[in-house]
Amino acid sequence: MHMTSTGFRIASLVPSVTELLVALGLGPRLVARTGFCVHPHDAIRDIPKVGGTKDVNLAKLRRLAPTHVIVNVDENRAETAEALREFVPHVLVTHPCAPEDNPALFEQMAQAFRAEPGVADRAGLLAEQVRAELEALRQPDWPFRRVLYLIWRNPWMTVARDTYISRMLALVNWHTLPDRAGGPRGAARYPAFDAQAGWLADVQEVLLSSEPYRFGAGHVAEAQALCPDARVRLVDGELLSWYGARAVPGLRYLRALAG
Repeated sequence: MHMTSTGFRIASLVPSVTELLVALGLGPRLVARTGFCVHPHDAIRDIPKVGGTKDVNLAKLRRLAPTHVIVNVDENRAETAEALREFVPHVLVTHPCAPEDNPALFEQMAQAFRAEPGVADRAGLLAEQVRAELEALRQPDWPFRRVLYLIWRNPWMTVARDTYISRMLALVNWHTLPDRAGGPRGAARYPAFDAQAGWLADVQEVLLSSEPYRFGAGHVAEAQALCPDARVRLVDGELLSWYGARAVPGLRYLRALAG
């Protein structure tokens, strides 16, 4: 079996972290990914897939003999992480819950893979870029808006206030409804709601995400019916929800969206 110069054999079960690892120069060390790990396409297209984020093919992953597997509290199941610990030397758990958590994520990867030349420097540069974008967002006096961020239909689903997405939007004084925390893990972080819920009348902006449900122009009227007085817009879900390397263009995108 081929071994890399550092011996790292990395499996990423988190799409945004897969992209981050490539940005840190660790693409050649990746031996496995999920089918949802699609960026950057050219760098990862030949890396074996081991199922989805929620339905990992553990037998195939075991055969690929990773030294490190990266999981996420929201993306992956707790039982998957437990099963991985039986045959993987290092299971790295990630859980960024706000854009401000990105530098810590970069440092976590830098510490784990510090033997790989250039990783620490690239992680530091990314952290500087994220901090600069966060500072730029703090400058304007953003008007307060009540927002419904839709991630699914049938049933309708949105985001709790303590998710990365909600805290991203809060940077521009956009506050998601319902005003509810989802807790550290589990389904409550992405609650379903009834189309007759009273709080929908208070919504001023409806944002239709491009993922995980691919909302399109054909869904605008349906969303408008939920909140007749709100402005409804299609938004790039990857830019608003992916932490890691995409946080830099994501924060710029948010600033343009709110401007």
